[in-house]
Amino acid sequence: MALIDASDRDPADAPIAPAPGLSELFVAFAKMSLAGFGGVLVWARRAIVEQHRWMTAEEFNETFALCHFLPGPNIVNLSVVFGARFRGIPGAIAAFAGLVGPPLLIVTLLAVLYAHYGEIEALRRILAGVSYAAIGLLFSVAFKMLLPLLRKRDPVAIGLLVAVFVAVGVLRLPMPWVLAVAVPCSIGATYLLRRRTA
Repeated sequence: MALIDASDRDPADAPIAPAPGLSELFVAFAKMSLAGFGGVLVWARRAIVEQHRWMTAEEFNETFALCHFLPGPNIVNLSVVFGARFRGIPGAIAAFAGLVGPPLLIVTLLAVLYAHYGEIEALRRILAGVSYAAIGLLFSVAFKMLLPLLRKRDPVAIGLLVAVFVAVGVLRLPMPWVLAVAVPCSIGATYLLRRRTA
């Protein structure tokens, strides 16, 4: 039996750390929001799963799936659900304020500057370059979130993943209708599989 070097382990497999306090929630989500050019999900997963170890990779995926299904921006939903999970309503407020507060101030300032200098061609090229970097980060975090599913080698979960991808990404079916079918199917399949193994 081969020994696994500690450096080869996935940081997401490390033990769970103690629950964060209100100030830790605020600071962590503020850092995520300030680092998250083009999207905070990449930085949220890195901070929550790999850096602070507040959740396992599977717990993060499950929580994000719930937040994706709820109305509103996914990452805002994640901050509220995550904060409430550890510190109740005060935790939800602290995480939400950390996520939204700093960018709100920065974006307000940038909006004023963009209103005056937005027609400069060099600025437009810079913004186009930033958008490509954001897409790369999104692909990176999607792959990291996919790994726990692939490690399980669960054919039902992978089949549902492929079906939803084809329905939304290829066939361009409306997301609410796809979710209305996929969510009950995934819940039913999980229930039946757990009942068989019990």
